[in-house]
Amino acid sequence: MLFKILIIGDVGTGKSSIVRRYVHNLFNQYYKATVGVDFALKLLVWDLDVLVRLQLWDISGQDRFGNMTRVYYKDSHGAVIVFDSTRNDTYDGALRWKADLDNKVNLADGKPLPSVLLANKCDVENNVTDEKLIEYCKKEGFVGGFRTSAKANIGIEEAFRYLTGRIIEREKEGQYEIPVLQHDGNLRKINLSLNNKAQGSTRCCT
Repeated sequence: MLFKILIIGDVGTGKSSIVRRYVHNLFNQYYKATVGVDFALKLLVWDLDVLVRLQLWDISGQDRFGNMTRVYYKDSHGAVIVFDSTRNDTYDGALRWKADLDNKVNLADGKPLPSVLLANKCDVENNVTDEKLIEYCKKEGFVGGFRTSAKANIGIEEAFRYLTGRIIEREKEGQYEIPVLQHDGNLRKINLSLNNKAQGSTRCCT
């Protein structure tokens, strides 16, 4: 199975650090902003006989309102939306990213792609509690939420595995067979059938 997962959120929230920690188990404290989009591949053993390939699209935090996001979002199966738990403004930014995503691509039944909310940098003092994160998720339509830290390696593995599980559920329901990408007010059908493709203290809110 191959799934395309978007990593989105405002500049400086730690998206690239999360990807680097998840894929390579590395952390670099020196920040370098992503330009455009970076790609990474993670192989995940799901069951004894099931290997899942996660194609991670790490999208620049500066690109939210650009025309390119529609191209980046195409054929995606789910999203990781990141905010910095020490900067309240980036939570608002995460909601704008989710709104942009929900406005541009949906599942076959018209519902949003499954997305998880990551309150990153939880190793630094902040006011994002587990209860508040649960409230955020229920209010804004995220399928789950996790407090994460790329630096301390907290919550990241759990977050991606949880999202993968939700994506697999949608796949079994046939939600990726004929999803629609919204384009200039019209709906264009796109076949995302996998059959046509080449052969991390954490709390989750549900």
